[in-house]
Amino acid sequence: MDTSLTVRDATRDDLPSLIRLFAEDSVGGHGDTTDPVALPQYESAFTAIEESPNDLLFVGVVEGDVVATAQVTFITSLTGRGTRRMAIEAVQTRADMRGKGVGSRLIIHCLDVARERGITLVQLTSNAKRADAHRFYQRLGFEKTHAGFKMRLDHAST
Repeated sequence: MDTSLTVRDATRDDLPSLIRLFAEDSVGGHGDTTDPVALPQYESAFTAIEESPNDLLFVGVVEGDVVATAQVTFITSLTGRGTRRMAIEAVQTRADMRGKGVGSRLIIHCLDVARERGITLVQLTSNAKRADAHRFYQRLGFEKTHAGFKMRLDHAST
């Protein structure tokens, strides 16, 4: 099915749609919620992303509705003689829009941005439980090359 998708930079007005998109994710385990009490945390994070020269937040829009998102972060590493990398994070497509090419076009947009900026390596992580997502990324040309590890840290009291 051909879906009329526009990919653009996210704006603060997209925040309610983005929060709903993340809150609907039952696999990620990120604790996202539409509870209004959490709104200041999302607003603070959005401001940090918006002000960062190394971060971009994209939304995929169909008929005026935000149906997908991805965040990219640019990393300069000493390894590889100063390799410039892009990390793709927080990829999410609304459940009813999966399988319609929305996610593919969003990732292709991210890859186009990487090429425009001279990025030589694009990397992403995906929850180990997301077998469908892994097949999706492999179809787009990503290879499983590393194992990922995470550690949650307690917030320091101030």
